[in-house]
Amino acid sequence: MNPNTAAIGPDPRAFKRFADFYPFYLTEHSNRTCRRLHFVGSTLGLVCLALMVTTGQPWYLLAGLLVGYAFAWVGHFGFEKNRPASFKRPLYSFMGDWVMYKDIWTGKIRF
Repeated sequence: MNPNTAAIGPDPRAFKRFADFYPFYLTEHSNRTCRRLHFVGSTLGLVCLALMVTTGQPWYLLAGLLVGYAFAWVGHFGFEKNRPASFKRPLYSFMGDWVMYKDIWTGKIRF
């Protein structure tokens, strides 16, 4: 048995390149409602980022992170029924959020 593969799937920490991680990331977001919640959270995060830039209020950055992750975690725990990969691979998961966001906008992933 491959040590990088548990009974429930690969360990996110085993991926050495983001290009290898992203297909796994998508399997962790197969539920349409989960993807939609990620999309809403990311959009609200961008709104908070824009508010921070336009108002000069740095607390909008914290608000953006909180709202973004709140929507994503509701998607995972409530609909996808899994633990977010961000607990084991935070940078790749953050990158995956934005690649998936782009892929939803461009129609590559069903919304």
